[in-house]
Amino acid sequence: MTKNYIVVGGSSGIGFGLTKQLAEQGHHVTVLSRSKGELESLSSVTHIEYDVRSESSPEINLDSIDGYAYCPGTINLKPFHGLKLKDFLEDFELNVMGAIRTLQPLIKQLKQNKNSSVLFFSTVAVQQGMPFHSSVATSKGALEGLTRSLAAELAPHVRVNCIAPSITDTPLAGRILSTDEKKQSSGKRHPLNRVGTAKEVARLATFLLSDESSWMTGQIIGLDGGMSAVRPL
Repeated sequence: MTKNYIVVGGSSGIGFGLTKQLAEQGHHVTVLSRSKGELESLSSVTHIEYDVRSESSPEINLDSIDGYAYCPGTINLKPFHGLKLKDFLEDFELNVMGAIRTLQPLIKQLKQNKNSSVLFFSTVAVQQGMPFHSSVATSKGALEGLTRSLAAELAPHVRVNCIAPSITDTPLAGRILSTDEKKQSSGKRHPLNRVGTAKEVARLATFLLSDESSWMTGQIIGLDGGMSAVRPL
């Protein structure tokens, strides 16, 4: 059965991987992003030009929505003493307020389907604790709190979950993973000895948006090469 999904930030990286997988399954996807990016290659995808830092909510004209995913994120890695207040505010605006701004107007349509799904993205750095991550971990930690709060408030008709990945090979992480040597170095920090791929994270995201995960809500799911749970000898 064809379903309607909203993917915010679905024109590149994990968001594009998710959009591609949903489209290949025959679903209709509406993508909100500043540019089309890689979307030209996909059919059954509607693009709405939108900046999540805008003061207004996007206009989406759909009678019903089966799932929503908020994919934008930041990697603002600096020592705490080097961060300005505006750095924290900018990360919070994109990671949290953008999610609130785009999701709030869609709650009525999501509730109509009785088994719809909302998906956010956090980071392993919220639960793990890593140096130089204070700004991004602060905002993503708020998003994890929003996940659990909404899961309680919107049950039983809307499920709300969150994926907390470690570093993934996407354009967002391009500066950190710009060479094979940097990728190998980052990979060695993980028990599975490599960084993740956008396709791998998108597979889990697709599952969490689908009816296959119909008994899951309020979960923060680590997809991090074992970093948050395993200590190699």
